[in-house]
Amino acid sequence: MSPIALHPGSVTLAEWRAIYRGAPVKLDPSAEGAIAESAEAVARILAKGEPIYGINTGFGKLASVRIEPRDLATLQRNIVLSHAAGVGAPSPVPVVRLMLALKLASLAQGASGVAPPTVALLEALLVRGLTPVIPCQGSVGASGDLAPLAHMAAVMIGVGEVFVDGARVPASEALSKAGLAPLTLGPKEGLALLNGTQFSAANALAALFDTEVLFQSALVTGALSTEAAKGSDTPFDHRIHVLRRQPGQIETADALRALMAGSAIRASHLQGDARVQDPYCLRCQPQVMGAALDVLRNAAQTLGCEANGVTDNPLIFPEADEALSGGNFHAEPVAFAADVIAMAVCEIGSLAERRVAMLVDPALSGLPAFLTPRPGLNSGFMLPQVTAAALVSENKQSAFPASVDSIPTSANQEDHVSMAAHGARRLLPMVENATAVIGIELLAAAQGCDFHAPLTSSPHLEAVRAVLRAQVPHLSDDRHFHPDIAAAVDLVRSGKVVEAAAMSLPEIAT
Repeated sequence: MSPIALHPGSVTLAEWRAIYRGAPVKLDPSAEGAIAESAEAVARILAKGEPIYGINTGFGKLASVRIEPRDLATLQRNIVLSHAAGVGAPSPVPVVRLMLALKLASLAQGASGVAPPTVALLEALLVRGLTPVIPCQGSVGASGDLAPLAHMAAVMIGVGEVFVDGARVPASEALSKAGLAPLTLGPKEGLALLNGTQFSAANALAALFDTEVLFQSALVTGALSTEAAKGSDTPFDHRIHVLRRQPGQIETADALRALMAGSAIRASHLQGDARVQDPYCLRCQPQVMGAALDVLRNAAQTLGCEANGVTDNPLIFPEADEALSGGNFHAEPVAFAADVIAMAVCEIGSLAERRVAMLVDPALSGLPAFLTPRPGLNSGFMLPQVTAAALVSENKQSAFPASVDSIPTSANQEDHVSMAAHGARRLLPMVENATAVIGIELLAAAQGCDFHAPLTSSPHLEAVRAVLRAQVPHLSDDRHFHPDIAAAVDLVRSGKVVEAAAMSLPEIAT
């Protein structure tokens, strides 16, 4: 995988995706000047002798407590140690790597007051594969993701643990083996490392990237289910959708129509079909999936801005030697984006589950009950549909907006928080649930199409069926179902379903 050169402030979503997928990271050397100038500005600001939040004062409710010059280094170390108060399971390594890269790009913009060695060590963690162990719980999304980022910063001063090649190692030991020395943090540096939205943003971005694969796969399986039910492609006619003017809907309908183009199954019932209209789960795919596409793209735009922003406090402006206190650490944009992603993921899975339920019902699909040639003796797809229903219901319970919640912290100094970390952290499990639903639909739709032999679907969809059938044979009689589902889910998760379709499908994060 090609290395990604981080250009602070202008990193594309495609580059963030590559980092999440494991691409090496290197900071563009052109950032060095701004980093050094920012650190020098902190020294000049301190020389004025005025109280500057977080540089020579306490934190949060303790902002009015003045810190003596001799204690400034201790102040920065203490904030890291005291704020490393997270709980729960370790965050996934790819998400933490993305978080580190986001923090690196933020600090390198020269508005945070950190010294070049601090940025260099953060970069070295990424380059050498030292991934801090970050407990997944403990952030309310303002003042930034304090606890998760404190665990990151703790590693940089030789405290805590890191993952190295899958093993959990004390930070001091890992740094020593990598030839790296722990930092002694200067004025502002501990606060700059802790303050920011990078944990929430990394979780939200990771989910966005996985949701793109989910969305595209659901278009493929939705088209295949339409074929299995001998549904109509008339609802995907371009003329219908341009009249509504919703861009995602238009693009989705075009993709569904293209996926089905050249189908012998569709040609077999163009004339003389007594059915007038298909169920909504088939007919309204452009409307539902198109709406999801639009809001996911809006979320992508928000997260792209956040990923390229500077979100700590106070911010340093070297040209005026000023440290300005503000609230860029408040992660409300990320919280809203995460809530939108959650709703879209929930609906993608919900619509797919309805298609599975339709396929197993002979009254709706015209196929054998539960997609088995000998229903009664065999249960066929009875329980996979139940599993899909369970997963969809779990996602519904998780989709309630996190951003509408708030709880005061820090003795009411920080009296409104975003809950962005909660909203973002739930997303990857939701995507995994929906991915399993799409995997089950892939199995059911392919099984349904088998009953139409010798008729075949379109070349695009037949290629998808071939990829599936290379691993999962047709279900004639009941067998252990879990391995079939696991194989289908892996095909969806890996993007192989989309690859097999071999056509351009709508993109979300470009």
